Amino acid sequence: MYPLRRNRRLRSTEAIRNLVRETTLSPNDFLVPLFVVEGKGVKEEIASMPNYYRYSLDLLSKEVKELWSMGLHSVLLFVKVPESLKDNSGTEALNADGLMQRAIKTVKDSVPEMLVMTDVALDPYSIFGHDGIVSEGKILNDDTTAVLAEMALSHAKAGADFVAPSDMMDGRIFEMRTLLEDEGFHDTGIMSYSAKYASAFYGPFRDALDSAPVDKKDIPKNKNSYQMDPANREEAIKETLMDIQEGADIVMVKPGLCYLDIVRDIRNAVEVPVAVYQVSGEYAMLKAAAEKGWLDHDSVMLEQVTAIKRAGAQIIASYFAKDVVKLLS
Repeated sequence: MYPLRRNRRLRSTEAIRNLVRETTLSPNDFLVPLFVVEGKGVKEEIASMPNYYRYSLDLLSKEVKELWSMGLHSVLLFVKVPESLKDNSGTEALNADGLMQRAIKTVKDSVPEMLVMTDVALDPYSIFGHDGIVSEGKILNDDTTAVLAEMALSHAKAGADFVAPSDMMDGRIFEMRTLLEDEGFHDTGIMSYSAKYASAFYGPFRDALDSAPVDKKDIPKNKNSYQMDPANREEAIKETLMDIQEGADIVMVKPGLCYLDIVRDIRNAVEVPVAVYQVSGEYAMLKAAAEKGWLDHDSVMLEQVTAIKRAGAQIIASYFAKDVVKLLS
């Protein structure tokens, strides 16, 4: 008891604070999301995500080489699909020579050791901006999971190390795992977006891929019928345990900061790695506040990603990854 124990002794200098710090960051904590577009020599800044870009395949190659040199050895790929290739059934998603499939091969050709994860969902390919097939005002679950499984197989054939289904359809992990096993892709992993909430923080991401739900009659105006209710906590554990039973190797919570209680609940409940996606809205808010001079960008950024890891995340998908690693080095 005080004064025999003075807690401030362990905070008195930078050296002792570093020595006893409970949560530390390294490049190995981060998964880097990358946006890919058609074309050549394209590096487009995303208006709602300052200093973040869409890359054509030639510049994607350059970017992944830079990431590797920084110690960032894992990427998560997303593609912006031309409007002319979109439909209601994800036809282009299964194209062996599609943009995603070529992006996977580009990364592997550029840096063979880079761990490649791929987004598996229909919204980039959908004329309606939904993660599933739309019929009579509803999102069809089982028809969608069949397409998603074929999509995952296509990514595996192109060289993906992990597929990352972000759709929140029921049973899609089992469909994917079964098909991958049947086709001999025993080593292809699945990182499931197990607790993905119907969040208002996704807006800039949807700008980046032009994948927001369309405003049309008889088309659901949001994703509430398949993504989770932000008010629910126990449901997240149920969803996650079911995904593990179906074959998920890694589980994810999305978004990040508003859901750290969920991260800790799941970390305590499971024995597989837990990932967190620090989403586009979280990124954009800090960028905007820092631009106004209201927050110190680097200090808040480090505090945020430290909080995510402290809550129990072993993998952090973050648009801040490069900025964090530059500071750490």
